[in-house]
Amino acid sequence: MHNDIQEILFTGEQIEERICEMAEQITKDYNGKTLLIVGILKGAVLFFSDLAKKLELDVEMDFMSVSSYGRSSESSGAAKLLKDLDSDIKGKDVLIIEDIVDTGLTLNYLVNSLEAREPKSLKTCCLLDKPSRRKIDFAPDYKGFVVPDEFLVGYGLDYASKYRNLPYIGVLKTKVYEK
Repeated sequence: MHNDIQEILFTGEQIEERICEMAEQITKDYNGKTLLIVGILKGAVLFFSDLAKKLELDVEMDFMSVSSYGRSSESSGAAKLLKDLDSDIKGKDVLIIEDIVDTGLTLNYLVNSLEAREPKSLKTCCLLDKPSRRKIDFAPDYKGFVVPDEFLVGYGLDYASKYRNLPYIGVLKTKVYEK
């Protein structure tokens, strides 16, 4: 365990097991269809990659980048589009893949933005759901784990661009982000 981590919430093995379960459900729900999966950079990259490998479907991939944190531990509340899709989603089944939903503002922004592009269907998938921090009513269609109101890092989640490469999800020690 990294010395800036207070505790490990989910081991790599627990994450892998849950991703397999989620992939099985998504495969069942989109059976016989081509699914465009949209990974939200940078945090969802590891989850996106591991989930994509488990989907037993015809899959297309694209990415978007949205920021609402910058170098802070608190969301600014305003989503800023940094990278848009490269492909047209009109008439396609689209699944947005995100690392964590906390306030709900970023995913709500993305859903509203992408719905205007007339996809055949649009759903959301997140590895972590932190409903205690919601600022709006938003529920992901697929979720891995419900998590407590702690600052989490690892497996793609970062603080100031660090800790993304940890093979588990852990609680960051308060002293690290209150400096």
